[in-house]
Amino acid sequence: MSKKLIIACDGAAASGKSTGAKLIAKKYGLLLFNSGLYYRYASYLILKNKPRNVVTFLKKNLTLLSYRHISKLNIYSQDINKHVAIIAQKKSVRKIIDDLQRDIIQNNNRICIEGRDIASKILNKNPRYDVAFYFRCNLNVASFRRWIDFKKKFSLNEVKRSLRFRTKLDKNRVHSPLIRVSDSVLIQSDKLSKSQMLNKMIKVVDKKIL
Repeated sequence: MSKKLIIACDGAAASGKSTGAKLIAKKYGLLLFNSGLYYRYASYLILKNKPRNVVTFLKKNLTLLSYRHISKLNIYSQDINKHVAIIAQKKSVRKIIDDLQRDIIQNNNRICIEGRDIASKILNKNPRYDVAFYFRCNLNVASFRRWIDFKKKFSLNEVKRSLRFRTKLDKNRVHSPLIRVSDSVLIQSDKLSKSQMLNKMIKVVDKKIL
């Protein structure tokens, strides 16, 4: 039986955490879980269906599809980005998605989870992360990366404004704000290549498990 390994990857939008989480999950054969996908999917459903009672609607519809199915959907757009920043502030919505995340984590003891409040909220007690990384990236670099991800469908300035707005909301929201936990390892992704980032993460994880 493989040894338990739970890794938390937190950071702002376009900070490099998705890339880092994907690389480290592949290296150690971990289940990769992007918590932000549930928020994106929730926004997608709300914008599409415009329900009167959002909480009741999400309780019913978020449990109907598997994480694997959600991960295959194309739910990246500026409208969804803006809406996610708003619903992520709502305690009732966070409660629904937090419970879904914990169910998945409880059933997988070899997992890498990325998000905004993974180390500080989702994995701060039981189960608790074995290793926590916090990703940071210069706004100009982050904006350019997101602009490329969007295939230049929007202006670079528009993408930068959107990222600045999202990060401000994430850091200042009342419920589960984006913070760096004290024992996390900082990954400054704008100063590292993918291979350098992975090598730094591997050194940290190997010290923990070897």
